[in-house]
Amino acid sequence: MNKKIGSARQEPQLPATVADNETLLLTDLRILIQSARQRIATAAYSTQTLLSWHLGQRMLKENLHGARAAYGKQILVTVSRELTAEYGRGFSYPELARMVQFVQLFPEESIVVTLSQQLSWSHFHALLPIKDSLARDFYAEMCRIERWDVRTLRWKIGGLLYERTALSKKPAAVVAAEIGKLREGQLTPDLVFRDPYLLDLLGLNGAYSERDLESAILREIEGVLLELGTGFTFVARQKRMSVGRDDFHLDLLFYHRHLHRLIAVELKLESFQPAHIGQMELYLRWLDKYERLAGEEPPIGLILCSAADAEQVELLELDAKSIRVAEYLTELPPLPLLRARLQQAIAHARESAVRQMLNEGGKP
Repeated sequence: MNKKIGSARQEPQLPATVADNETLLLTDLRILIQSARQRIATAAYSTQTLLSWHLGQRMLKENLHGARAAYGKQILVTVSRELTAEYGRGFSYPELARMVQFVQLFPEESIVVTLSQQLSWSHFHALLPIKDSLARDFYAEMCRIERWDVRTLRWKIGGLLYERTALSKKPAAVVAAEIGKLREGQLTPDLVFRDPYLLDLLGLNGAYSERDLESAILREIEGVLLELGTGFTFVARQKRMSVGRDDFHLDLLFYHRHLHRLIAVELKLESFQPAHIGQMELYLRWLDKYERLAGEEPPIGLILCSAADAEQVELLELDAKSIRVAEYLTELPPLPLLRARLQQAIAHARESAVRQMLNEGGKP
């Protein structure tokens, strides 16, 4: 009787339909587990944030500031020692002081409840040092809407995102109104576009051409989209537009999901020139006629240039033309210099806006 030596035992093969059902079952189970864990984590973060707010509110009732600041510090030291011994880490004196500051800077519980659905207590740690209340509210709402993690939030703050938005250059009342709209989920172009754009990640040094700049942007598209902001999606490079017997080519074309608009981008190595406007107007009209889909808003143009004269841009009244002008920086200046430059630009823009409102008979 012959026997096969060393033959492998054959495992029974499941029918294809059974294997497919097992795969589908595992997929569904994983989704349920991950979803539940995410809900648990979100609930835990929210509970921790609201606990910090309520603790701060309770301590604030003791009037531990102002003339009683020294007494208040002594009380907080004693309380923190007792709470740390009983409940462990997280109740040190600096942490309790942050909780009191939390309530002072975010006094409306309803707003904190909404923010806590996306922002953890660590997020608020990053927000509390911001002195400008409008900037602080801007970062909080953008963080909620765009779901930034703590690292991204700190990066946005460090990169002076608020100071670089068009919104920051508006009068304070206008900024407050726009942030109110943001709380309702309305994102406007003033919140989306910024000036300057920080493109140091492109690694461009010395002399380079517009094509080099364009190629570098596409090579580092992930980082560029992060700088542009959430909602931008890349559509085309050197978009061909036939007008009569001539062909024109737009450098870059994006689409913004939240604004529901095409964004036409022209790159200029030189300083901004008023003549650039005519070219962009042609591109926008072509896109509006041939590329705009039903339900979309009219396209917006962004002219990125190495420098721009604020007075020239202001006199051209480009908002009415749906055109934005912004500088780009391929090499970052020292942060204090950049901050001072942005603050000067903000002050100039707000003064101009107030003068215009007064000339029109309105109130600043």
